[in-house]
Amino acid sequence: MPAVTVTDITVLPRIASLPGARARSIKSITTAPQGYEGEGFPVRRAFAGVDIADLDPFIHLDQMGEVEYAPGEPKGTPWHPHRGFETVTYIIDGIFDHQDNNGGGGTISNGDTQWMTAGAGILHIETPPEHLVMSGGLFHGFQLWVNLPASKKWSPPAYQDLRASEVALLSSEDGGALIRVIAGEVSGHQGPGTTQTPISLVHATVQPGAELRLPWRRDYNALVYTLAGHGFVGEENRPVHMGQLTVFGEGDTIVVRAANTQESRSPELELFILGGLPIKEPVAWMGPFVMNTKREVLQAFEDFQKGLLGSIPAEYKTGRPLNRSGDGSKLGEVAKPADVLDVHGAPTHVVEGN
Repeated sequence: MPAVTVTDITVLPRIASLPGARARSIKSITTAPQGYEGEGFPVRRAFAGVDIADLDPFIHLDQMGEVEYAPGEPKGTPWHPHRGFETVTYIIDGIFDHQDNNGGGGTISNGDTQWMTAGAGILHIETPPEHLVMSGGLFHGFQLWVNLPASKKWSPPAYQDLRASEVALLSSEDGGALIRVIAGEVSGHQGPGTTQTPISLVHATVQPGAELRLPWRRDYNALVYTLAGHGFVGEENRPVHMGQLTVFGEGDTIVVRAANTQESRSPELELFILGGLPIKEPVAWMGPFVMNTKREVLQAFEDFQKGLLGSIPAEYKTGRPLNRSGDGSKLGEVAKPADVLDVHGAPTHVVEGN
């Protein structure tokens, strides 16, 4: 699990404990069900079964892989639309290409992040590069959906390319945990991602037996997804393992401890830590659209059918078969309105909440 590593963690800034800080209690621990996304990504749906109010401002989180592809197996998605939120794709292992009709895109690899603001509407495609299709290889990453407040849902689309070398690297107080700040602020250290709403995203690696006490804004919610290894959360020492999401309650500090003994395939406890200031607005979500009302979601589908969310860039309209986005698909092919519901395993009916 390369992502971003360091040869000497002792040279990194250390996170100090806050005087009088109160550890957050454990609100819930859920296990992510496994499924498939688009045209063949094995995924774990990290937020399944969690009240949307506890996730606000986040909507959806998939752990993609970890999977070892044979030659010819890697697949991607067809061109598909989004409106009303942001997608954040973080690659731990492997290589991924992104292109959108707003001019954004590129290739990301170990520890890189692509941050796409769909805003008023965008079309994009996500695929493994052709050489990875030919060779096969390891693939592991995350895709997170971040909601936008009503005032920003109609903003122009935007794209950020965040390189692994740009993330803020920190150490826990005892030197037993490496903390990678992708976006937001942690203990006075800022990640490279520019956020539309106040949030923080962290990838942490905790050595066996070490404890991470991470200062966390009191007004943020706090979510910790265990992507590898075994450990314990909170002062309650509740056990967690790969594929489980912990929702924390109120407090100033997230507490996680790695088990003394880990499996050989996962020698450390790996955590994806996220939280933000809740938007506290109505949510209506169906397929690739996250809006405030059912009417707005249905309007997004109508606008997509009318071509108002944009068109595929001319250089992709070749009509050539493209194995990397699925057998028999076309480089210039857009998912049909009925099919866009299946691209990210999103709800096929309108889900509403507050």
